[in-house]
Amino acid sequence: MSGSNRTIIMNNVRLLRNLNRNTVRTVTTKCPIKVVQAFRCQNAIQWRTGKRPSMKNVGYRFYATDLPSHIKVALPALSPTMESGTIINWSKKEGEKLNEGDKLAEIETDKAIMDFETPEEGYLAKIVVPAGQKDVKVGKLVCIIVENESDIAAFKDFVDDASAIAPPSAAPSAPKPVASSTPKPAATSAPIPSPPTAPKTAAPINVGSRIFASPLAKRLATEKGLDLSSISQGSGLFGSIKSTDLVKASTASVSAKKPVVDGIRGDGFVDNPVTNVRKIIAQRLLQSKQTIPHYYLTVDLSLDNIVSLRKRMNELLEKEGVKLSINDFIIKASALACKKVPEANSSWMDSFIRQYDAVDVSVAVSTETGLITPIVFNADTKGLVAISTDIKQLAAKAREGKLQPQEYQGGTFSVSNLGMFGVKSVSSIINPPQSCILGIGSMTQRLVPDKTNGTRAQDTLQVTLSCDHRVVDGAVGAQWLQAFRRYIEEPHNMLL
Repeated sequence: MSGSNRTIIMNNVRLLRNLNRNTVRTVTTKCPIKVVQAFRCQNAIQWRTGKRPSMKNVGYRFYATDLPSHIKVALPALSPTMESGTIINWSKKEGEKLNEGDKLAEIETDKAIMDFETPEEGYLAKIVVPAGQKDVKVGKLVCIIVENESDIAAFKDFVDDASAIAPPSAAPSAPKPVASSTPKPAATSAPIPSPPTAPKTAAPINVGSRIFASPLAKRLATEKGLDLSSISQGSGLFGSIKSTDLVKASTASVSAKKPVVDGIRGDGFVDNPVTNVRKIIAQRLLQSKQTIPHYYLTVDLSLDNIVSLRKRMNELLEKEGVKLSINDFIIKASALACKKVPEANSSWMDSFIRQYDAVDVSVAVSTETGLITPIVFNADTKGLVAISTDIKQLAAKAREGKLQPQEYQGGTFSVSNLGMFGVKSVSSIINPPQSCILGIGSMTQRLVPDKTNGTRAQDTLQVTLSCDHRVVDGAVGAQWLQAFRRYIEEPHNMLL
């Protein structure tokens, strides 16, 4: 019998020698009492029955390892459809102290770039998956956390034998284009750039927990949700923090979120790697067009009444700093039309059609990483001011990559507004499992008959409703547009 089969190692000390071959081989534990209890339990059963059971059979199970107690952190599923992700960068370094809830890393999911928070308090002993590694499967070991700082050194040479990932390879400097195939982009062709370095100035005065900053800087920090303690150097007198330092910190934070990966240049072209977000967008839109029978209904709407109402309401809300947009009215009218025609607020579920009680409107927002649809929940019951506030906050968070999964997953109806780009009309692709999406064009003016002056200029908006014919018949789609027209052209109906 070998020494490893006869020995239990507890905190690197050899104890309880000469065990049976069916018992534990090697154990690392912080609780010597449990090991002794297991050994005594074995002896008691052997004395009564004449047979010596294994540790497993007496309710104790130990594992062969010489490593101290630790927590293996796997890549979590940050969205229901996420199967893999890309670690953009690590916010903590090996050996750093971790508090529960600290930002551990930035991960690009199938939806957006999201913060991954520390699951447990301790020390970051080992980063298993390096920053920039693409297509890391959900459940893959990414790092190790230990409770005691003295245990960090034990994981210096740790390798995840189960599914080791090679470090990202450098992109070839000059790839040779091949006629029969397209050059494949490297896993990571360039390192993620660090935020721009601020000019060297005196360190900010910090007396105890107090950080000196100008009143404007404090107000901006509150509005933008920035932590003044994260700015190590201020540009003010004796290193105090000024408002310009806040602007730089905010810009650096946003630029750090963007996964900048250089493309591979060939002879007259550049092959840009496909991000996880773009890959999922492509898959979902292709699936939508191939599996959903789309049809489209287009109408022109008069905006004269809603433009004048918006002007009067903005005058009343000016002191409160609120400014309503035409899009706010469109989202409210869409939600109310869905309550009038609930078939448009439904989903095809193969064996049944699910009709929703609440109307949660997904609003398409274009970001640097791709399209994302944050949700205005219960839009049918919210006022215009609440809808306007929600949209502004969600759009800002989407462009900064700070949306949480619950803020963009779900939705029962979608609105895509391209009017600000001068597009006259747009026929949008349905976002499954939803059944409808409303495409909004730009506001234009046209001459219409007028009893007093003969003709007059009318503000006009062209909208196109894309419908899933499995759920919404053509007549039902037309009824929805009639209800929507009534709310837009006679906006006082929204109050009834």
